Amino acid sequence: MSVLLHNLSREREMENVHLAVEEEDIYSGYNDYNPTFDSEELENDVGFQQAVRTSHGRRPPMTAKFPGTAIGARPLATAFGARIPLASSMGRPMTGAVQDGAARPMTAVRAAGYTSSLTRGSTFDPLGQSKGPAPPLEGKNEDTPEEKIKILEKKVNDLIEESCMAQSIGALQLALEKAKEAGRKERALVRQREQSGNAEHINLDLTYSVLLNLANQYANNEMYPEALNSYQVIVKNKMFSNAGRLKVNMANIYVKQKSYPKAIKFYRMALDQISNAHKELRIKIMQDIGVVFVRMGQYSDAITSFEHIMSESPNIKTGFNLILCYYAIGDRERMKKAFQKLISVPLGIDDEDKYISSNDDNDSNMVIEAIKNDKLHQMERNLKVLAEKYIMTAAKLIAPAIETSFATGFDWCVDIVKSSQYIELANDLEINKAITYLRQKDFNQAVETLKTFEKKDSRVKSAAATNLSFLYFLEKDYDQADRYADLAMTADRYNPAALINKGNTVFVKQDYEKAAEFYKEALRNDSSCTEALYNLGLTYKKLNRLDEALDCFLKLHAILRNSAQVMYQLANLYELLEDPQQAIEWLIQVLSVTHTDPQALAKLGELYDSEGDKSQAFQYYYESFRYYPSNIDVIEWLGAYYIETQFCEKAIQFFERATLIQPTQVKWQLMVASCYRRSGNYQKALETYKDIHRKFPENVECLRFLVRLCTDMGLNEVQEYATKLKKVEKMKEIREQRVKSGRESSSRGRREGSAGSAAGVSSSVSSPKMGTLLSNTLSPVYRKTDVKAVSQPESQQTSPLLDSGRDSAHSSSTKGERLSAKMRSLPGSNEPYEASSPKEIDASYVDPLGPQMERPKTGAKRRVEDDDFADEELGDDLLPE
Repeated sequence: MSVLLHNLSREREMENVHLAVEEEDIYSGYNDYNPTFDSEELENDVGFQQAVRTSHGRRPPMTAKFPGTAIGARPLATAFGARIPLASSMGRPMTGAVQDGAARPMTAVRAAGYTSSLTRGSTFDPLGQSKGPAPPLEGKNEDTPEEKIKILEKKVNDLIEESCMAQSIGALQLALEKAKEAGRKERALVRQREQSGNAEHINLDLTYSVLLNLANQYANNEMYPEALNSYQVIVKNKMFSNAGRLKVNMANIYVKQKSYPKAIKFYRMALDQISNAHKELRIKIMQDIGVVFVRMGQYSDAITSFEHIMSESPNIKTGFNLILCYYAIGDRERMKKAFQKLISVPLGIDDEDKYISSNDDNDSNMVIEAIKNDKLHQMERNLKVLAEKYIMTAAKLIAPAIETSFATGFDWCVDIVKSSQYIELANDLEINKAITYLRQKDFNQAVETLKTFEKKDSRVKSAAATNLSFLYFLEKDYDQADRYADLAMTADRYNPAALINKGNTVFVKQDYEKAAEFYKEALRNDSSCTEALYNLGLTYKKLNRLDEALDCFLKLHAILRNSAQVMYQLANLYELLEDPQQAIEWLIQVLSVTHTDPQALAKLGELYDSEGDKSQAFQYYYESFRYYPSNIDVIEWLGAYYIETQFCEKAIQFFERATLIQPTQVKWQLMVASCYRRSGNYQKALETYKDIHRKFPENVECLRFLVRLCTDMGLNEVQEYATKLKKVEKMKEIREQRVKSGRESSSRGRREGSAGSAAGVSSSVSSPKMGTLLSNTLSPVYRKTDVKAVSQPESQQTSPLLDSGRDSAHSSSTKGERLSAKMRSLPGSNEPYEASSPKEIDASYVDPLGPQMERPKTGAKRRVEDDDFADEELGDDLLPE
């Protein structure tokens, strides 16, 4: 019985053992899939579509259940057939499967990456959509006091930044408005903190920033009282740390207001509140104190500040200021010591050799090329240039003061510079020595000093030779100027100044083509050389290449926008190109730069006159006369203008001024007398003619006017002046006969020379007739009318005032012969003079102002014209005998 039970139990145990078949593939079944994972049926899956559309909600539960439930087990097909879960001795379902009664033993490790959904109890949800969407972010509650305070703080900071940015671009008014608005917002922020009970959490840094920015913007807008008040609010508040430094800002404002005692007071207060740890700041404040003392004229106090700085932290600017103070008090020895200190101030600049590549290492060459012109190197160069400028200025200032002569002082400075790190400045100082000689009008010493450079290095030699060439050019020693210009070019062919000097020496020799080549070469070496461009334009103008000259001056005008010389040349070129409107526009631009240039005003008047605009011409001529009342051309034009417009009284003042300028020219005095006569003041005209006769007793025109006036006025002096006129005419005939005989007996060349001398003699004893009365000095406006019968060599043009008189002068040549014949028949000095005698002298004359304008007719009666028989006696039948 016991053996039977034992066998039966063994058989049952064997039923639960799954034996593996050798041909079985242990990885089979992985190609099978659960219908749940079928992606092709997702379109028909209502739960999946709902989840995709709504993005929230859980998927409906699957219909498959765990085995052992009330619904029953759902067998899953495998490669071995149906898997039947069996309960173990502990009640745990088995994972093995039985196929054809053969059981397979279970493995202890699951397949990697595979988890059965049956054991998990959840659906496939890689995106986690079954959990639903993430909850929305919790919104901020802006109604809370803390949030309001944070928002207001941000607005204040933004306004401060906007104010600073506006200041950086130059919008000072906008910067001030932003600063004020930031101040208002900050005060509102403080009140809000107090109302919310957080007064102890006030942001002092923000308050400090607002007040400081507001004060700075007030100062930038030159609202100094408001700026001082704002700074005072900060300084007096003990809660602000380091606020004492702002007293420097307040002192700067007092300096701008020229309240120097207050400025020094605040500088010293700031200096007391700054610790010794801030050495650089203390040095700068002391330097400001010294500068304010200089402005106050307290040089001893300024020297104390500057000496302290030079002993603690020497710098170039302070050393230069110290020399100025010693120069102001006239202390020679201390000037020398201060100059030596200035020379020895370290600049802290590295050697220039580090910027020169010394090997073939490409990496190092690239680094050198990158730093050769960077910001640091530019700063070093600027510092060195500034130091050289201060040293040169100090040497030129103290050289005449430290020794008995400025030459000895310059030599001392040169020796000191040669023994310092600025050895290259020694030659420049010697050239400045020569320039100082020039300013003292000691040209010989200047030349000797410059000649000492002929044996020095090429750069200095070229500079010295250029200056020598310039000096000889000014002295009109063109050969020496040419020689030194060649020497300067030999030493440095790329020196534009040397090329310009060479071109100038060729220019004065009228070799304009060659001069233009030198100017062009100077421009190729230095395209910004304005002197070469200007001279090239003048050369083209001489060559009558006006378009090229115009191009040069237009380029020069683009460089020198406010050069009156350039604009005047442009106006002159347009005038030569017969474009008067453009010339007028350029001359107006000249006057916008130089408002009181009398020559430009006169030229503008000339152009308007040539255009026929007399009113504008008068305006500019009169302005020219106001600024320069000694220009004869302008005076003559103005006098002529008033005569043409029938205002002879106003013309008198201009001709009287011409008389003062040229007292030996009788024509101006004759014009004054004629103006009196035309204006109806015959008595004043007679006195003027008598005065002219006393000064010029041999003047024929004056005597003729006197005879005619005395005759018209019925004076007894007629016979006296007629006798004098007869004598003068006889003397004139004798001279003319002598000149005529001299011409006939001389050769052709001598004949021409005699003609000139005779003309000179005749002009010295008698006034030229008619058209030559106004022909000595004429306005350029009237240079289109040539005068044929002129006695003076310079009298080649005449004024339109004399056009009618000139015509009558030509037509009266025969009348002059008749006049001479009648003059011979005049009675002697002892015989009574009869005005009504048929033998009366023909005291015909020509008005130097031209014929009077015809008086307007006032009646209907026809005016009786004079005929040729006016001088003839009439018989009883009223016919000429």
